Amino acid sequence: MATLTQRVLPPVVLDVLQDTCSTLLSNKKCCTDFVIGLNLLDPFCLKLGITKALGYGIIIASTLVKLPQVLKIMSNKSGAGIAVLGVLMELMAITFNASYSYAKRFPFTAWGETIFLLVETALIAFLVLFYDGKKGQALVFLVTHSAIVYILTSGFTPINVLWSFQACNLPLAVTGKLVQAYNNLKNGHTGQMSAITVWMLCLGCVARVFTSIQETGDQLTIMTYLVASVANGLLVAQVHYYWKETDKFLKKQKSE
Repeated sequence: MATLTQRVLPPVVLDVLQDTCSTLLSNKKCCTDFVIGLNLLDPFCLKLGITKALGYGIIIASTLVKLPQVLKIMSNKSGAGIAVLGVLMELMAITFNASYSYAKRFPFTAWGETIFLLVETALIAFLVLFYDGKKGQALVFLVTHSAIVYILTSGFTPINVLWSFQACNLPLAVTGKLVQAYNNLKNGHTGQMSAITVWMLCLGCVARVFTSIQETGDQLTIMTYLVASVANGLLVAQVHYYWKETDKFLKKQKSE
């Protein structure tokens, strides 16, 4: 007996919907259940659908997650309050994660946002150096980082080496954030840090813990995102704790 969708929709439309669904979910059976059978409550398929939706949502959000930070630095022509060392350590962690995930052929929905975060974080590091008067260092940094990314993703680097780099993400994820947290504590404000960016990074890491469990099962990746969630949560707390002091600092800097 034909289902409701088979009676209502032309075969061509059904084929397009199923093909699109299969591309997004990477599971033909679940797509048949969703599109043809209208069975949206199967536990496995429902969990898969939620996981993929979260993954795509994180990737889409990542195209904008650090844009507020970039715009804030460019608008004020200053990277005051942003620890370059912390940004560079975060960039290393993102680069290693992206390279390892690419080499392991994990589903794109499990790591796709790292591509955008890599570009955005590299841009932040460049801008902080540039506006600090270190234009030569800023250019050298861009060239060097681009070369590192090429070497790690070109297939020249053995997977066991990439695994070792990925293992470094755990201390990098913590140390990079702690460097920034210490910088905030020392200054008594969070400078040019964007509240929107730190909140989105924190929520993104929390969501990634769930999607990594479902899509990769890689304990190293799961633990990295778990620790990064806690570290980002610390920066979120500091942004709100130092809100008034930061506002005073930025107004004073602008008047000068």
